[in-house]
Amino acid sequence: MGPVSFMSANFVARQLGYRMDGGWGQGDRTTNAFFAPIETFPERFGGMLDAVRAMGFRAIDLWLAHLHWSWATEAHLVAARDLLDRHGLRVVSLAGGFGATPEEFAAAARIAEAMGAGILGGSTPLLATDRAAVIETLDAFDLRLAVENHLEKTPDEMLAKLGDAAGGRVGTAVDTGWYATQSYDAADAITVLGDRVLHVHLKDVRAAGAHHTVALGDGIVPVERCLAALRQIGYAGRISIEHGPDDRDPTAECVESLTRLHGWLGV
Repeated sequence: MGPVSFMSANFVARQLGYRMDGGWGQGDRTTNAFFAPIETFPERFGGMLDAVRAMGFRAIDLWLAHLHWSWATEAHLVAARDLLDRHGLRVVSLAGGFGATPEEFAAAARIAEAMGAGILGGSTPLLATDRAAVIETLDAFDLRLAVENHLEKTPDEMLAKLGDAAGGRVGTAVDTGWYATQSYDAADAITVLGDRVLHVHLKDVRAAGAHHTVALGDGIVPVERCLAALRQIGYAGRISIEHGPDDRDPTAECVESLTRLHGWLGV
């Protein structure tokens, strides 16, 4: 398994002062509005990267609200690439929703290409409505689509959603917290999904039936068994630490999660 990355969606409530009472959509809208103006983008994007580096991460999963295909101009892309290079941060994946039309999906792919990310880790309804357009775009930009589980209750539901592997282009980004929320053992899910696992969002939650995230090891997700399952299936990709509470700054808990994960991985 490769080095650990930081999911920038962990900062979903940051621009709301960690008082996000309107749900994920509120955080998404507020973050997009904060980062979109090009006049302030370099300072704000650089400040976000400062926080990531200060936690000890060298890689990042870039949440689209921080650089969205609907508003990112060439000037945004140049500034983002320069700032990532200055901070010594590699973009592992883009995270979020990749649009519902071929044009929107291609716009997301262009962002991934510009950032040097090889994986789109999230979702698009286009996989069901125009699969050919998805595969064509993935081939054109040399990307892989890793569909993240949310409402899927079992890995079998995810496999049915994915369809064939399209030469390795289409697989899943396993969100361990969401499987736990759906009362399914995340380690067992990894075993069932096998080589369709293209990326991992390692997340812990307080209890099944809700999605209150906590530091790795503080909830119900069998994190060490998940790591063992990843080894068993021969997973060689990155592991992203994901923990985006709506009521507190996740920084200290993400640092603790990184420390624990390094211990479990023996690095």
